[in-house]
Amino acid sequence: MNSRSHRVAVVQHPSVFYDRAETLRRAVAYVDEAVAGGAQLIVFPETYVPGYPDWVWRIAPDRYDVHGPIFRQLLENAVDLSRGDLQPLQEAARRHGVTIVCGIDELNSDFSRTTMYNTLVTIGADGSILNRHRKLVPTNPERMIWGMGDGSGLRVVDTNSGRVGGLICWENYMPLARYALYAQGIEVYIASTWDEGAVWLATMQHIAAEGRCWVVGSGSCIHGRDVLKTFPCRAEVYPTDTWINPGDSVIVAPGGKIVAGPLHQEKGILYADCDPAEAAATRRTLDAAGHYSRPDVFDFHVNRRAHRPAEFDGDGYTPKFDPARSALSSDA
Repeated sequence: MNSRSHRVAVVQHPSVFYDRAETLRRAVAYVDEAVAGGAQLIVFPETYVPGYPDWVWRIAPDRYDVHGPIFRQLLENAVDLSRGDLQPLQEAARRHGVTIVCGIDELNSDFSRTTMYNTLVTIGADGSILNRHRKLVPTNPERMIWGMGDGSGLRVVDTNSGRVGGLICWENYMPLARYALYAQGIEVYIASTWDEGAVWLATMQHIAAEGRCWVVGSGSCIHGRDVLKTFPCRAEVYPTDTWINPGDSVIVAPGGKIVAGPLHQEKGILYADCDPAEAAATRRTLDAAGHYSRPDVFDFHVNRRAHRPAEFDGDGYTPKFDPARSALSSDA
């Protein structure tokens, strides 16, 4: 797919904890605003729909009286791709002819129907889901919320904005996961995150220097007053009127120069003009998965088989949402 210089927009606005319908309504409005600003690639933060489970970092694991009601609300508002829960965002992408990358709490309705995943979804300009990547390793207490992802979504896809791929939060500290994207000729690297601060920003610059690609660090920005009073156990979980997360969204050019942001303690949309061809040109001196690799010394293999907890023979069973053919279907 041919690509040219285009404008990238990073949406740094809070989710509505945990209201899928209202969060999606706001997301569509932000897409409209970003398109009016000239954007062709629009990126949302980690688990934007319906929100990040920040409470697991704040409340002791044995406080079931607190974790239970919040988890239930998150589960009830999680995104089921097989039933079309992302249709509003897919319709917005189709209507404007833009690419959208969005983090979701994904409900697995194929097996068990109660396990969620931290998932990054890429929606094409025709509204189809081009890729679904589930976070390989939930970080620390996140493992109380999400299941382990697999390699089926470790893919770079062609879009009108170049070859786009991404990793989620601390996956970006996994050298082999990064290399899997470099080896596919990534041009625009999405780093969707709940992290922030100087070390994270340095990581975004390092990846741009290492991978010689555009890096879009999509941060999460939310203030205590953004959490609705109807949120379960709000007074205990968020008792102070402070920043829950300051954001720090950033866009970095191939080689490591910051060209937009960081957007700190500020809600808004961050823009930058990106030329995908600049990634190839910058790799003249360093191509980590090309002339700067040593396949004669190092072996690297990626298992892209989707992990299924059960196999059913003889009944014609097929998953409701199959990542192996998601790029060919406009159904969510």
